[in-house]
Amino acid sequence: MEKRIALEKRGRPDEQITELILDNCRSTNIEGLTDSFKALEVLSLINVGLVSLKSFPKLPNLRKLELSDNRISNGVSHLTGSPKLTHLNLSGNRIKDFEELKPLKELENLEVLDLFNNEVTTTEDYRDKIFELIPSLKYLDGFDKEDTEAPSDEEDEVNGGGEEEEDEEEVELDSSDYDEDEENDISLADVYNDNLEEDGSDWNEEDGEVDDDIDEPTDEDEDDGEGDIEGETEGGAAGAKVVSDGEAEDSAEARGKKRKHDGNDG
Repeated sequence: MEKRIALEKRGRPDEQITELILDNCRSTNIEGLTDSFKALEVLSLINVGLVSLKSFPKLPNLRKLELSDNRISNGVSHLTGSPKLTHLNLSGNRIKDFEELKPLKELENLEVLDLFNNEVTTTEDYRDKIFELIPSLKYLDGFDKEDTEAPSDEEDEVNGGGEEEEDEEEVELDSSDYDEDEENDISLADVYNDNLEEDGSDWNEEDGEVDDDIDEPTDEDEDDGEGDIEGETEGGAAGAKVVSDGEAEDSAEARGKKRKHDGNDG
């Protein structure tokens, strides 16, 4: 037991230790555990092989003591040196005499006591006597005076923290969805701007149009084009007019000759 205590301390001084778990370390008596552990609040000695509590130290701040599955038959009176004790588990031991338990009445803060699987539990009016002996006691062997089962530690944790954890998860999910949407918006804008730069197009904010790099015809080009078109049109018209005049002269000359012939005939 002494080696196990040294291991659990991890180099810390005795007066700074608040919890010691010494389960399954084999010892028939308390060894290495002294009054110097003044700050100790939780002590577990399950299945160690203890036969007595005669060497149990005075632990003024001890609140929870686990001594189940040992061979303890006497020395319970030494636990009165821990007046703040609220939870005491002595199940699976060899306590036979009810008189051995009477010193527990000095533990004015004791609320939970477990004596299950001890011979003393078979005595007449066992439960009534224990509740009468220890007025502060709320639960004996897992049940209160009305035989209502005591809530387990796991149930307390579930009832106490379940809803808060769910709320936190919802908040985290909502914030993650928001961030994801925000990132999507930014990425779309970046992609759009990149496409514009690659195409070489400039966005005209005033007109709301994209000006491509295409040479537009200038006013001079438009004038030259109109001149060519007008010249072609006028030339064609003039040519048509010349041809028409020639044809008209030929026709007049032909008509003169005809009149001349007609005069000779006369």
